[in-house]
Amino acid sequence: MEAKTKKILVADDEKDILEIIEYNLKKEGYEIYTAKDGNEAVDMAKKIHPDLIILDIMMPFKTGVEVCQLLRANEFFKDTLIIFLTALNDENSQIKGLESGADDYINKPIGPKVLVSRVNALFRRINKEEGKIITIGNMVIDPVKFLINSNGEEIILAKKEFELLYLLASKPGRVFLRNEILRQVWGNDVIVGDRTIDVHIRKIRQKLGTDCITTVKGVGYKFEL
Repeated sequence: MEAKTKKILVADDEKDILEIIEYNLKKEGYEIYTAKDGNEAVDMAKKIHPDLIILDIMMPFKTGVEVCQLLRANEFFKDTLIIFLTALNDENSQIKGLESGADDYINKPIGPKVLVSRVNALFRRINKEEGKIITIGNMVIDPVKFLINSNGEEIILAKKEFELLYLLASKPGRVFLRNEILRQVWGNDVIVGDRTIDVHIRKIRQKLGTDCITTVKGVGYKFEL
């Protein structure tokens, strides 16, 4: 992993947390930028074009969720990795964060080693060798461009949504167990809630406009076009 080439923006209104995160990620060789509120986070992101953004959810002017939604609406930031930091550890808050386009979710108080591990895990996954283009019926899934063409219409998914769809479509008809999906899409170093897969599956179905992913109750999911 070429950590020194990666730029990370950290946005949090607590100075102590900013300093802890900045210190630990700089030790890993990352180039770190900071913002103390939502507005500054948006401005800084547009200025430096970071590879990863770490957002506190509860910030002045704009919440982390609002910042995430605003950036995801911009074509330039559709593939930017986003991690949420929050003291809100209830399931609804986590689902809301994931639905807004986040790639990961970390609860406060923050363990520096855990944070570094999660950041490294995200970068490892995007640095993996690109897979082959999958063509099934009228659907083409291109892992290089992160694009789906369905019936002549180009569809763009968030990174985790795309990785999940690509995994399922790589073996049509095969049932992928929930634990297997979590391991292959999110990795062993990332801890996410059980509802994470459900949230992403729902968003994929909505964006594709077709129910090509079948739920096998109590087991997992399979791709059927």
